[in-house]
Amino acid sequence: MNMIENPDQAKRLARAIISDVAMYNTEKVESGIKNDNIFDVLREELEEGRQHFFSRVSPEVGPEGIFDIAVVDVLIKRAGKIESNIW
Repeated sequence: MNMIENPDQAKRLARAIISDVAMYNTEKVESGIKNDNIFDVLREELEEGRQHFFSRVSPEVGPEGIFDIAVVDVLIKRAGKIESNIW
């Protein structure tokens, strides 16, 4: 399998992975946002997604920041409609 060396492709992959995490764990996302413990509730799923992402993206792309930004953009921002004390 070829490693992704294009930052835009890496961003798309990260967003797709996080979208899948959110889609398959809607109850956990809602609970995590409401209780301000989203990262604890989704620890395993996010770690699995992170490992998959890093297995596909070349280190030269700077994948750490790309994945973390995708978590915020896809998981947190999209959850803005969920009632929570954190907003």
